[in-house]
Amino acid sequence: MSFQSNEFDCIICYHVLEHVLDDKKAMNEILRVLKPGGWTILQSPIDRNREKTFEDPRILLPNERARVFGQSDHVRIYGKDYKYRLEEAGFIVKIDNFIKKFEINDIKIYGLTKDEKIYFCTKPKKKNKSPFEI
Repeated sequence: MSFQSNEFDCIICYHVLEHVLDDKKAMNEILRVLKPGGWTILQSPIDRNREKTFEDPRILLPNERARVFGQSDHVRIYGKDYKYRLEEAGFIVKIDNFIKKFEINDIKIYGLTKDEKIYFCTKPKKKNKSPFEI
């Protein structure tokens, strides 16, 4: 990204990472541009029946991607390990069931799914240096 490091207090990234070829690089960039203590919501479709994320860079044709990943412009299907992938990038991740506070009508209005979990991620605050550190 063309932004400076530690520039944003918050970032909303809704259903983007499943389209990005190098999602780990994208996660690292989001972390880089967040201020320490800043937060982001990183939503992606997740197959809750799949333990591990599935991706295969050899699948290039849109019709094959649609068949394998569920949409022609997706490059992976995230599994239950999505949280750990975010943590590997350096985020502190809280999975929130906020959706349970909504009425079914509101879920439809906002384009959510009834079992959607919110991936609320924060960038760790910088560690304060000890006065004894050089």
